[in-house]
Amino acid sequence: MKSLSANIEKPVRVFLPENFIISDWNSISSYFEDLAQRPLQTPADLEKWLKDMSELESVISEDVSWRHIRMTCNTEDKKLQEHFTYFMMEVQPKIQPYADLLNRKLINSPLTALLDKKKYFTYLRSVRKSIELFREENIPIQSELSVLGQQYGTISGKMTVTVKGQEYTLQQAMKFLENPDRVLREEVYRKVQERRLQDKDALNNLYSELIKRRDQIARNAGFANFRDYKFVEMGRFDYTKEDCYRFHDSVKQHILPLVEIINQYQQRKLGLDVLRPWDMDAEPANQQPLNPFKTGDELLEKTVTCFSDLRPFFADCLRTMKKMNRFDLESRIGKAPGGYNCPLAETGAPFIFMNAAGQMHDVTTMVHEGGHAIHSFLSHHLELSAFKEYPMEIAEVASMAMELFSMENWEIYFQNPEDLRRAKIQQLERVITIFPWIATIDKFQHWVYENPNHNLEQRTENWFRIYNEFNSKSVDWRGLEIYQKNIWQKQLHLFEVPFYYIEYGIAQLGAIGMWMQFKKNKDQALDHYIQALSLGGTKTLPELYEAAGLKFDFSGTYIKELMDFVESELKVLMND
Repeated sequence: MKSLSANIEKPVRVFLPENFIISDWNSISSYFEDLAQRPLQTPADLEKWLKDMSELESVISEDVSWRHIRMTCNTEDKKLQEHFTYFMMEVQPKIQPYADLLNRKLINSPLTALLDKKKYFTYLRSVRKSIELFREENIPIQSELSVLGQQYGTISGKMTVTVKGQEYTLQQAMKFLENPDRVLREEVYRKVQERRLQDKDALNNLYSELIKRRDQIARNAGFANFRDYKFVEMGRFDYTKEDCYRFHDSVKQHILPLVEIINQYQQRKLGLDVLRPWDMDAEPANQQPLNPFKTGDELLEKTVTCFSDLRPFFADCLRTMKKMNRFDLESRIGKAPGGYNCPLAETGAPFIFMNAAGQMHDVTTMVHEGGHAIHSFLSHHLELSAFKEYPMEIAEVASMAMELFSMENWEIYFQNPEDLRRAKIQQLERVITIFPWIATIDKFQHWVYENPNHNLEQRTENWFRIYNEFNSKSVDWRGLEIYQKNIWQKQLHLFEVPFYYIEYGIAQLGAIGMWMQFKKNKDQALDHYIQALSLGGTKTLPELYEAAGLKFDFSGTYIKELMDFVESELKVLMND
């Protein structure tokens, strides 16, 4: 592999002034007009036009990303929310008609036929898809959706509970569910669920509004439902809704039995007659919960060391981000829930946002988002901003494979060998147990958007039905059905990024495949990983998987092969 450097540099602007800042539509309209009116007479004209358009796209993308980042870091600052909302309601709607105009100009130009077909295939395919979907009447609806979706973070960011006289965010409170004290666990679990229920009507109303607008967008574009529209919009060129259905069935057939084994192991470990929801993450009475770090700074420094032992370049990416203040890691009141890696198209070094509270789960989140960050660095060299827009199914391989690769160096978080063994068991259990939840959320969304005119009672009834299809039978939920019926509301993807969830399942299969490679030949697996991520979105999804040394396959047979491998690795750890 060629030498890699994380000394990322923002390209010198040639189309926009270096000190240019987006204030309103008028500040950028002349650049769109230039691109729309500019004559394209030679291949050199087209190449210059594409690069100028890419620069404009990068500047706009980074501007709106920062508006989103600042708003989620502090949901209580109304000015930050207004700053984001202004762009979405006043600027974005004026950009979209020009984007469509420029797409059509590109596709209709005779010069486009002279472009390198291999180099530009995925880009031009995506442009044609955007032209197919564009409808003028959808512009204001899409702006409304961008603003509405952010209300989820505002509502959730205010949720807190009091435990032992101290106020905690829900993310911070989850740490108590690892505590050996079962009475305390139940108390905290119920408090968290009751707090969620306080806002269930607000979240149900918000979701209903989102569904209504999403369905209208789909129908305006000539689709039977939003699911079919979204498959096209997300560029799912390489699999269908029927593949998703087969994935759901494979999870039930090949993965749920392993979940039952894991739950029975947890029940024996705790010495319980009955396993309750507040027991799932608990430790036995003679064991303290894992404590991998105390502060966000400590988590970052340990992750840098962990990554360095895999490949120094991986650690350098995080060091560069630290120098550029690209982290907000610790949970606090008023901060939006969840975690993300936000690519920043122009400067290249992304931003990692999370809600760390000192748990094992936070280590997984940090290395996961770190994998995404490495993807941003590896694809930053690509010529056009559109080349860096890689499919989410490979983006999540980048993050989930890093969770598994990094386990080799987790002694930095867990110096005690027994703690390290427990941490690895928890990680592999999560690799398995996340599949039923992925299938549940995905199948629920298929139902929601195939039946957009459903009422609240029907939504609850069908969520409960689907949830129980994939729910472990070894967990006793008696008396807690009200929590089960509303537990879907904790999944921000339903509100903010609809249908973005099956990717985690597809990518988890890819990540396990990468880990199988890693166990056989570490350096070769990491070379494949770097090679695939460096391609950005310039290849099709099956080609990106092939570059990573993977099969793009989520058939029952392949899922069973991968699950057998994870089960064998897990049994080794459990029997140590």
